[in-house]
Amino acid sequence: MASFPDSVNENEIGKAKFIGELLVPVVPFDQKSGREAWTVAFAPNGSYIAWSQGRRIVRLIPWAKCLKSFGYVLECEETAALQQNPLGSSVSNSGVGTNASSPRRSSCQNSDGGQLIPAADEPCEHTIDCGDIVWGLAFGSSVPEKQSRCVNIEWHRFKFGQDQLLLATGLNNGRIKIWDVYTGKLLLNLMDHTDVVRDLTFAPDGSLMLVSASRDKTLRVWDLKDDGNMAKVLRGHQNWVYCSAFTPDSSILCSVGAGKAVFLWNMDNYKLIRKLEGHHNDVVSCEFSPDGALLATASHDTRVIVWDHHKGTILLELGHLFPPPSPIFAGGSNDRWVRSVSFCPDGRHIASITDDRLVRFWSIEERAPQAIAPLTNGLCCAFSPEGSVLSAGTRDGSVHFWESPRSISSLQHMCRMALRRVMTTQQVESLAIPTPLCDYLTYKVI
Repeated sequence: MASFPDSVNENEIGKAKFIGELLVPVVPFDQKSGREAWTVAFAPNGSYIAWSQGRRIVRLIPWAKCLKSFGYVLECEETAALQQNPLGSSVSNSGVGTNASSPRRSSCQNSDGGQLIPAADEPCEHTIDCGDIVWGLAFGSSVPEKQSRCVNIEWHRFKFGQDQLLLATGLNNGRIKIWDVYTGKLLLNLMDHTDVVRDLTFAPDGSLMLVSASRDKTLRVWDLKDDGNMAKVLRGHQNWVYCSAFTPDSSILCSVGAGKAVFLWNMDNYKLIRKLEGHHNDVVSCEFSPDGALLATASHDTRVIVWDHHKGTILLELGHLFPPPSPIFAGGSNDRWVRSVSFCPDGRHIASITDDRLVRFWSIEERAPQAIAPLTNGLCCAFSPEGSVLSAGTRDGSVHFWESPRSISSLQHMCRMALRRVMTTQQVESLAIPTPLCDYLTYKVI
């Protein structure tokens, strides 16, 4: 069975450079806990990587330290600064350090919870036992200017400052636990879902608005600046909800699940905007491009679809089975289920994880993979904040890392991204500009 189009020579596709892996420590198997690494997440500032390694455990590892252990150096200014001063800060007894505006003395706690051992002013690893199988992970950072959506609040239990960094964990029992990553303390225990919390995502605007996607068929919006009170329940999915994602300006939420439709929600009034129709099987993963102009969705129908979500149209289909399967075949069980999709921060590359034991790196300018890598039992993937490394979690709890395809974005593309961050497709189309330029800016000519 061919893996790529007839016009593509599989031997000519580049092999992604393998960087390293994180393995689960060998311990007696706990029948009550799963081993899967369902989620890998990066802190917004690139300081830490969070890894749900199975058996209820989440590991927080300094990203610079992780790369150093692999003997890998990123050739970019952000990473150079990160390696010189990973957080501009330190780490307290069991968490991630603060930023440069609030330095702290670092200290690490013994594995037995005993005496605190002073350390140098650098971040250290941290292990959290969440008490149940971890399905979803998300980092959230606070911007003080962003107020709670509840206007009548007179008193807060928690005050979130400029250097606040939180970790949300979604659990098998339907609970969501919110951790202060600086201190390692459990701040909130959100209890309203009645089934597995499959995915979590924070609004990127620093408002600490958290959205949870659950197998109970709902999405729930939590206001952490209102001490974690639930602001809204989004209903519309007829089955399990697998994943959700915000646009960069936090105005639109995409949600996907056990069903063929892609849901788009207005997060100002919590109303359903539209459903995108085009997939033939369950849609399991979604992510917006860095400029918010494109939406990538992954499905068990063997495809990743790139949408213009403003108009509800399909711009690009990335197929993982050739010749393309019939809708009947794609709508059932097959060996090309796409498990996860991630948009690179450069806005030009997409990564996908599939059941055919391959990781694929795609360019939005092409319909064939730009690079591939072997991966058995992959479940999730995420690009590092600078976009130079892709991480992927597997069913055995391990995480693997590859170097992303390296290329320099054109000035045209960077200008397009800058414009599309502030303009919708309809606004671009209303400009008095030549048709070829309009097509380029709206990604019709990718």
